[in-house]
Amino acid sequence: MMKQKVIAVIPARYAATRFPAKLMKLLGDRPVIAHTYASVISSGLFDDVFVVTDSELIFDEIVSRGGKAIMSVAEHESGTDRIAEAVKDMEVDVIVNVQGDEPFMQKDPLEKIVALFCSDTVQVGSLMRKFASEKEARNPNAVKVVTNKNGKALYFSRSVIPYKRDEKMEVPYYLHIGVYAFRKKALLEFTGWPPSLLEQTEKLEQLRFLDNGMDIYMAETDYETVAIDTPEDLEKALALVNR
Repeated sequence: MMKQKVIAVIPARYAATRFPAKLMKLLGDRPVIAHTYASVISSGLFDDVFVVTDSELIFDEIVSRGGKAIMSVAEHESGTDRIAEAVKDMEVDVIVNVQGDEPFMQKDPLEKIVALFCSDTVQVGSLMRKFASEKEARNPNAVKVVTNKNGKALYFSRSVIPYKRDEKMEVPYYLHIGVYAFRKKALLEFTGWPPSLLEQTEKLEQLRFLDNGMDIYMAETDYETVAIDTPEDLEKALALVNR
């Protein structure tokens, strides 16, 4: 296989619903988004790394530190749509979408998702890790995924899947980690499809791929995400930085 051009794109919306302006909150000496950008750059895996944002504040923050940022032109429903707009005219093979609120993103999970694309058959990839407990899996905010023996996602749900008909059975539950990678064609196709019924029911946009017959291949990692969704998450992240 010829060498592929692989880039990372970090969608960065300013007005987050649960925690407005969270990406510009200070985490030690710099904002959350600057930490995320630095973490992705330091992995050394990508031919280029961009932040794509609707905010001049975020744009200026990244550029002033010598990073690369792109201003979104249109309003977008999701980070995936924001990325598609940014890359549509780029010469690129694989795009990795890293959430802007993941300041401690590590090399290992990114390496695993990029490795999926050594196979020509993979159009979309994502990450999962085993839940530590069944109790943790019962949280509807933690998205579950089940795969077949080849690592293809069968379904994603906020419900606990699979359902244990026999309580005595030992079964692993897997958390879906929201880092995605796409071939450019698959990403642009996604944005042309209307939101599907399953997607709207579960409020999970990855179900649009499955509904349209496009496989999502999963790589397993033990990476523990530290996403900044609430002011409490920011406090926890600050404790990690200080430590």
